[in-house]
Amino acid sequence: MNNKRYILISEPGLKRFTFQSIGVKGEVIKAIEYTPVEVSGLKLYNLGFGDLNKLYDGFDDLSITNNGDRDKILSTVAFSVMAFTDHFPGALVYAEGSTLARTRLYQMALRANMEEISKTLSVFGLLNGVWFLFKENVNYEAFMVLRK
Repeated sequence: MNNKRYILISEPGLKRFTFQSIGVKGEVIKAIEYTPVEVSGLKLYNLGFGDLNKLYDGFDDLSITNNGDRDKILSTVAFSVMAFTDHFPGALVYAEGSTLARTRLYQMALRANMEEISKTLSVFGLLNGVWFLFKENVNYEAFMVLRK
């Protein structure tokens, strides 16, 4: 994704990043977290992100900021995946939208950038409980990537 992106701030261990979305509604701090998921024999991490919620030191993945910088945000999240998988070789990163519309948005972003993404990542889509190599024109329920 050669789109412009925001500067990421990483916490020690590269499992949590923050960045500042700057757009029509002002500045909004976003958080990206990679949470380990227990699956026998796999180094699987769930990718979550959203608006930072300082009250409970987490993020709100259901918030709708509409700051006019969607592509820049998605490019920033994609860059964090590259940083994370560079630091954790062999890690599988699982991503699913918090809503069906967001899952669809992620799929459209993957499809639009697949030529570049596929140079460094293997991308899989979940359909009816089965993982497949990502293909266009298939509506997946979730996604998983593995650094080549």
